Amino acid sequence: MIQPLPMKVAWISYFPVEWMPEAPPEIQRMPKHHPASWQRVLLRRWMEDNPDLELHILALRKQFPRSCQFRIGPATFHCIRTIGGFRAPTLFWYDTWLIARTLRQVRPSLVHAWGTENGAALIAARLRYPYLVTVQGLMSWYREAVPDLPMYHHMAAWLERRSLSRAPLVTTESRFAVEFVRSRFHAPRILQIEHAPDPCFSEIARQPAQGQFRFLANGRFDLRKGADLLLRALHRIAAEIPWQLIHIGPPRSPLADQLRAELGPTLWSRIVFRQQLTPVEVAEELAHATLMLCPTRADVSPNSVKEAVVAGVPVVASRTGGIPDYVVPGKNGLLFEPGDLEGFVAALREACRHPLFKLGKVDTETLHRMREYLSPQVMAHRFHEAYQQLLTLADHSKQQAAHASGEGPTRATQSPT
Repeated sequence: MIQPLPMKVAWISYFPVEWMPEAPPEIQRMPKHHPASWQRVLLRRWMEDNPDLELHILALRKQFPRSCQFRIGPATFHCIRTIGGFRAPTLFWYDTWLIARTLRQVRPSLVHAWGTENGAALIAARLRYPYLVTVQGLMSWYREAVPDLPMYHHMAAWLERRSLSRAPLVTTESRFAVEFVRSRFHAPRILQIEHAPDPCFSEIARQPAQGQFRFLANGRFDLRKGADLLLRALHRIAAEIPWQLIHIGPPRSPLADQLRAELGPTLWSRIVFRQQLTPVEVAEELAHATLMLCPTRADVSPNSVKEAVVAGVPVVASRTGGIPDYVVPGKNGLLFEPGDLEGFVAALREACRHPLFKLGKVDTETLHRMREYLSPQVMAHRFHEAYQQLLTLADHSKQQAAHASGEGPTRATQSPT
């Protein structure tokens, strides 16, 4: 049980409020954005274990019908409607003004900036509160690994370099990301905190499909996620292995149109596209999957791989980012080098011959170890430690400043005025 936190925490986040069943109907009717399930898992865990925590979640969107607030347990959601075209062009100073205005009323003990992609880390650095930054995607690395990215990603990478080097505390997933942030941005303090999958993935009853291999892929249909490798590899084994692919994610993109023309309609007839699935619906797909496929070129720590790992589904994935932290070759999956089509095809063939993987099974001991490592309890405890560490650092800094100026001691855990 997590001990009560005597603090008030504000999240600057692209929080998926439209996915919350308790949200007002006008919010639930909004178009679904990225589900960011790890934030919802952490919130639910704290609602169960730490109801005394006062959490304020600030989400900015131009799609909100209006600005509004609603409450779920210990969390107050601040849905702030923005004007389109003012956010990125102002380098998020427009967002900074909106958030600072809200936080003057909230008076938080600390600010938790989720990600660098939408300006959260940059905004937090401009405010007057102790803050930490959680890495969700390493835009600088993505740009190196896949140069042909949209222009916004290049701007996000530029802002990331300035944000992470200034942050007093950075949390990130995977050993790879810790080393990347340390070597590239020289962040003073870095904590590795794994984002846990929804508990429903550990609780499913596995019933792998019989008669053919049922492959599952979950992610955007783009170059970074390796959608081209996925379809070309399946095309190569189409005549020798009976398979069906369930692809979770939007089916249309320029890359999809290109591959449809290149590979022909027969391949596409073996693919079922599904999108905007809840965690329970994704878990149902994993319950019947033989293998999870993830040929991504660059990912800090793909949540889809973690979901498959704790569900007990063998994973065939690229050896990139944090994936080797979760996929143990020969135990719960196989790895190949990112971007290597021949390696992917060879790994697919090997998995379909493996005594466990061909049946949709994994090593039991490895499954239990990964479920413990990627548990919501561990994630919640580690973020609790990060908050306490941040406030201790801030308190120490304030005492040093007071001593240098000849003033008495102060408490950083009190909200700024």
